Parts: sequence; C-alpha cells; structure tokens
Amino acid sequence: MANNKNERRWAIVSLASVTLIMTLGNSMLIPVLPVMEKKLEISKLQSSYIITSYSIVAIIFIPLAGYLSDRFGRKKVIIPALILTGIGGMVAGLASWKMDEAYFIILIGRILQGIGASGAMPIVLPLVGDLFQREEVASATLGIIETANTAGKVLSPILGAALTAVIWFLPFFSIPLFCLISVVMVIFLIKKKNDSREESMPFKQYIGEIKEVFKHHNRWLIAVFVIGAILMFILFGFLFYLSSVLEDKFGIDGIKKGLLLAIPLLALSIASYVTGKKIKSNLKVMKWVTFIGIVLTGISVSVISFLDHFVYLIALFLVCSSRIGMALPSLDALITKTFDQKIRGAITSIYSSMRFIGVALGPPVIALLMKQHIFWIVSILTVFAIIAGILAFRNIDPEQTIIDSES
Repeated sequence: MANNKNERRWAIVSLASVTLIMTLGNSMLIPVLPVMEKKLEISKLQSSYIITSYSIVAIIFIPLAGYLSDRFGRKKVIIPALILTGIGGMVAGLASWKMDEAYFIILIGRILQGIGASGAMPIVLPLVGDLFQREEVASATLGIIETANTAGKVLSPILGAALTAVIWFLPFFSIPLFCLISVVMVIFLIKKKNDSREESMPFKQYIGEIKEVFKHHNRWLIAVFVIGAILMFILFGFLFYLSSVLEDKFGIDGIKKGLLLAIPLLALSIASYVTGKKIKSNLKVMKWVTFIGIVLTGISVSVISFLDHFVYLIALFLVCSSRIGMALPSLDALITKTFDQKIRGAITSIYSSMRFIGVALGPPVIALLMKQHIFWIVSILTVFAIIAGILAFRNIDPEQTIIDSES
C-alpha cells in the first residue's frame, strides 16, 4: 500500500472525504439555525439542540464503534456508518418538507446521523495509523485529515447558506448524496489487506489492554483528551456566537454571512495542513505547537468584548481558529501513532468522543450566555483556554510519552 503512490493518494482522498462529509453534516447547519428558528418557530436554545443532539449521541456510540473497528475491521464499520448518516439526513429532510410540527422528528434524524458519525470520522484516525507505517507519512496524512475537517467548516457556511436560499431544508437532503459519494470511494479506493481482524482478542482482554494503557499513559493521555474537548468547545461556541451576532446585530445573512464565516475557517484549514506537514514525528514539536496554539487562542477570545464591529470580530475569529488549527494535528498525531494497532481504534475513539463533547456543549452554553452580558462569554472561553494551556504545558511530556510507549 505505502509503496504505491497512486493507491496511497486515492486512499487519502477517500479518508478525507469521510471527514469532510461528517463535518459538513454538522457545521453546515450552524449558519442556517436562525432561519430554522423562524421556520420551525423555535427558540435559540432549541435550535442549538439540532447541533447538540448529533454530538451527544456520537459521544455515546464512539467507544463502541472503536471496539467494533478493532475487532472486525475499519471499513466494515465506516461503510454502514456512512449509510446510517445518510438515512438520518433523509429523515430530517422529509420531516421538514412534509410535516407542520417537524422539530422533534428532525431531532430523531439528527440522532441517527450522530450514531452514523460515531462510526465514521473517529475511525478514520486509527485507519490512518494502520495504512501508513512511516511516521512522516502518517503525520502528513493526519494533517490532511484535519485539513479536510476544517475545509468542511470552510465550505459549511457557504454551502449551507446557498442551499437554504433555494429551500430552507435542502441542507438535510444534501447529506445522503454526500454520504453515497463517500461510501463508493471507501469501498473501491481504500485497499487494506487483513482488515478482518482474524486474531482479534476477546472483549475482556481488550478492556484489560485499555486499562493497561491508561495505567501507563494517564497523565498526558487525559490531558490530550481534555484539550481536544476544550478546543472544540471554543471553536463551535465562537462560531455559534459569531453566526448569531452577524445576523441579529449587523443584519448580515445568507451567502454573505457564509462567506464571512468561511474566511477564518479557511485560515484554520491552512494552519492544520501546514502543521501536519511540519511536525513529522517530533514529539517535542507537537507539544510546543499545541501549547503556543492554545495560548494564542486564549488571548484572542479574551478580547471579544472590546470589539464592536463585525470586521474586527471576523479578524479575531481568524486568529482564534488558525491557532486551533495549529494544535489539532499535533494532538491527532500524539494519539494515533503512540499505540498498537489492536487497541488504536478504542483510544482514538475516546479522544473523538471528548472532541464531540466540546462540539455538543459549545452552541447551547453560548446560547444561554448570550442572554447575559458579553463578559460571561469572554470569561468562560478564556478560562477554558487557560486550563487547556496549563494541561499542555505540564502534562504533555515528550520524554515520558516515549518511555510509556516503549513499556
């Protein structure tokens, strides 16, 4: 696999498509939530549940998906998961189209999407580790995966706004089409041998292996999990805030708002790609890139209350998102390349669950805080950034990580 550049290239494209589509399936709805609030006659907090329901269900099912992928194979989990995600989009779309009281059925569709997402995007990370044994190639690929993730965020506001301009519920119907494309690519373009896990360990032994991992790695591993959750909380919280403020305060909506939101998210995408190319297998570089990215993120969110023009807010989000883009590929590489293939899916799935916790909490927490003074939004985001920075500085120890990995 690694020796065939053409196959490797298409495998990377296929892996990236899964991440891209899962991101579109969630982030695409954030810019159009104000429209859904009016069409469905729901509150801002209720609209945030359209994002949160997807993420909470994914959190619950991701560890199970990780175990199944370790036991039966990555593709055997990813493909049904993509299909279920498409079905969830169809349910939400049909409810929006045909029903007068569609809100709760839309949530059911989003729950189905969340279950599907649990077996798709989180399984991509261990599959990268399985496919590419060279550290440099794996790190670069993880950078591409994060780039696809963030590219999805870049495209989301533009695509969501464009589809909503045609029919407000069209974003739901686009998801099954995207999933179908990704399913075809995964089936035919990822040619992984021995994916059946013929010698997979019994469940009791599997749990024992995971406990052993946490026994030796708990200090830095838990730090990485919490940092991942915090960065996603800040990113999606800030995105929800900015989307609401642009429409409610500045009267900017539709494709124009989508384009404005896409600018800082593009910076995040570029930062992820460049970081993935540069960090290679250097654990010290991963630590300091993560730490610096978090510090700059904290500084950027701490000055939100001083800015009263949408141009300055967009510029601030550009700084914030690009610094988060620095940190994410390093966290991915620390998790993916440290552990043995037989439990890699479980560990990366727990990490993905933590990131989804951040995604789930960001919009509703910010929706509640927007009823209060802006001081509270700034304080919460800044405090979380400080916590993440302390964890990165004190708990991610490259020398200890190497020792633990070899033990």
